[in-house]
Amino acid sequence: MFRLSRMMGVFTLVIATSFAAAPAFAEPVQMLIEKDWGAYRYDNDGSRICFVSSVPTKSKGKYDPENRGDIRVFVSHGPGNAERDVVQVIAGYRYKAQSDVTLSIDGKSFMFIGQQKGINTKMRQYRNFGMSNPEGYRKALRLMRLAEKFNKPIITFIDTPGAYPGLEAEERGQAEAIAKNIFEMFGLRVPVICIVIGEGASGGAIGIGVGDKVLMLENTWYSVISPESCSSILWRTWDQKETAASALKLTAQDMLKNKLIDGIIKEPDGGAHSAPEAMFGIVKAEILKQTEELEKMNADERIESRINKFTNMGVYKGK
Repeated sequence: MFRLSRMMGVFTLVIATSFAAAPAFAEPVQMLIEKDWGAYRYDNDGSRICFVSSVPTKSKGKYDPENRGDIRVFVSHGPGNAERDVVQVIAGYRYKAQSDVTLSIDGKSFMFIGQQKGINTKMRQYRNFGMSNPEGYRKALRLMRLAEKFNKPIITFIDTPGAYPGLEAEERGQAEAIAKNIFEMFGLRVPVICIVIGEGASGGAIGIGVGDKVLMLENTWYSVISPESCSSILWRTWDQKETAASALKLTAQDMLKNKLIDGIIKEPDGGAHSAPEAMFGIVKAEILKQTEELEKMNADERIESRINKFTNMGVYKGK
C-alpha cells in the first residue's frame, strides 16, 4: 500500500483512488441501466473500454454539501486482456488536512506527496492558495525519508504559485526548508518521479521537484517565477503578465525543448479537467512505466544521474 501524504492540504480521495482506472476520452454509450448501477462503453481510436458504474444505496455520517460530490464505484475492462476488472472509487469528498491515506497501485507501494489549491474560494483560502509554509516542506522531507527507509518509490505532484512569502513563513525558515529538501532529494536512494499537474512556480515547486524523472501534463507550466510576479518586478504592474509568460518559456513544450524536464504527459481532448477519470488512468500508466524503468538501475546510478541532470541545466556551450 502506498501512503498519500496530506502535506499541505495535499490530495483528494477522487484523485488518490482514481489512479486505479482509465476510462477513455469520448462520451460513454449506455448499454444497460438497472436500479443502482449501469453498464457503459467508450470507443476511442478503435479501442473499446467497457465499465459498470454503481452508486451507494445507503449513507452514513454528516458531510458538508459544499465539499461532497458524486460517489461512485467503477469496474472497467480495457482493450484486450491488458486491463481487466480495474476498480476505481470516487468518494466525493476531500480528506481532512494532515490526514494520511493508504492504497496501492496494481499492488505496488508508493509514497505520494503533493500540493492542493482547492476548487473554490473558500477551499483555496483554507489551503493558502497552494502556497506551502516551511512546515509543509519539512513534513514532505520526513515522509520522503520514511519512503526511503521502507524502499518505496516517491511520487510528487506539483501545483503551486510558489512558496508562501509571508513574514511568519520567513521567520520559521522558509528558504532553509526548501534548500534542505533540494539537497536531501538529490541523495534519496529510491526512485523519485515529479509531475507538474498545474502551476509549477519558483522554489515552491522545486522544494518537492528534484527527481529522477520530472514530467509535466501537456497544458501545465513550470518556471522560476510566475508571470504575474515577473511582471510586477519588471514593470511594477500585472498588466504585462502575458509578455512575461512568453519570455519565460514556461510551457511544457518549451521546458522539454530546453531539456529542463524529461517528458510530457498528454492530456485528453479539452484538457485534464474535462475528463479527470481518463487523466487518472494516463498518469497511473506513466507512473508504473517510469517506475519500472528506474528500478532497473541501482541506487547509486540513479543518484548520479539525478545530480548530473540538474547540474547540467543552464550550462551554455558556446561555439
